[in-house]
Amino acid sequence: MAELICGVDEVGRGPLAGPVVAAAVILDPEQPIQGLDDSKKLSEKRREALFEEICNKALAWSLGRAEVEEIDRINILQASLLAMQRAVADLSVTPEHALVDGNKLPDLACSAEAIVGGDGSVSCISAASIIAKVSRDREMQVMDQRYPGYGLARHKGYPTKAHLEALRELGVTRIHRRSFAPVRRLLEDS
Repeated sequence: MAELICGVDEVGRGPLAGPVVAAAVILDPEQPIQGLDDSKKLSEKRREALFEEICNKALAWSLGRAEVEEIDRINILQASLLAMQRAVADLSVTPEHALVDGNKLPDLACSAEAIVGGDGSVSCISAASIIAKVSRDREMQVMDQRYPGYGLARHKGYPTKAHLEALRELGVTRIHRRSFAPVRRLLEDS
């Protein structure tokens, strides 16, 4: 039998608000999925369609996350690795090997390999990239309802001009990362 390999990727390292979300996906070789790519290279409509297909066809998939408080406490890199670790640990099927996008590896119970640019070149990592991005984007749309005026549904928490202006006008919310320089500076100035 073929080795059970999971792809792992995260999204949300750069935003000023919200969690970092990671996904782990074990694809089913008997049910190939066409068009997998780095989630950032796909249209929102295509990502949504692939998200549904991955959820339906994968042998297993799961999400892991690190919350804003964890990001502020342990830093964004460590929080990203923690989210990845949680995603892999939560899979309903235990992988034998993990392929992780990037150049750093989380502490996993299976063997693992870091692949720079893997989200655009390795199908199981691409699938994880899509699951993580769609999941986080959907969460930011919900946050946009809870915290109106910040534009979270549009920029997903990234430090756009509109987001920075809203932070200055409306203040820092509980979903903003206090350790990130633009937020930290606002808190220090107030």
